Amino acid sequence: MKILIAEDDPVSATLLKTLLTQWDYEVVLTENGDDARAILTAEDGPSLAILDWMMPGMNGPEVCRAVRDAALARPVYLLLLTRLGKRENIVEGLDAGADDYLAKPFDAAELRARVRAGLRVVDLERELLDRVRELEDALANVKQLQGLLPICSYCKKIRDDRDYWHQVESYVGQHSEAEFSHSICPSCFETVMKPQIEDPSGAK
Repeated sequence: MKILIAEDDPVSATLLKTLLTQWDYEVVLTENGDDARAILTAEDGPSLAILDWMMPGMNGPEVCRAVRDAALARPVYLLLLTRLGKRENIVEGLDAGADDYLAKPFDAAELRARVRAGLRVVDLERELLDRVRELEDALANVKQLQGLLPICSYCKKIRDDRDYWHQVESYVGQHSEAEFSHSICPSCFETVMKPQIEDPSGAK
């Protein structure tokens, strides 16, 4: 899994990269917000980013806002890293589009837990997107009956484009996803079934 670190402080950046590499993540490192935005909005960009709040170019919240405005076709989890721990700062970061928040100096175990949580969210969002695409594909491929259907006035068979006649259920089944179960309507019960029940021999 590829993770972006956007951090201009060399000590923090080195520590983050060392930890994430030890946890078997592929790390992409940048020192400014403009590059972070470009990397994250690229087609093959990372699915998780750890963004410093204060850095050259765009700051962390501005990067979050730009990524959300890009309306990417893939999920991206954004974690803000900062020394600004006031409630209004947290609210500002989350309102900008951040998914989580971690205060400096950070604890390695807490960082790992938050990264894992973020990746679980990304996996769930990917699965949901896949299911939505599958549903859209299925709906696009649904066969529909359209146009004028020639039908026999007596036996009610339907004529196809090759001039063959088919039972209604056979024709509809071939041109749609419909399945049939057979029953008896009240009218047919009165005119067909009931006389047979009352007089099984058929005698008048």
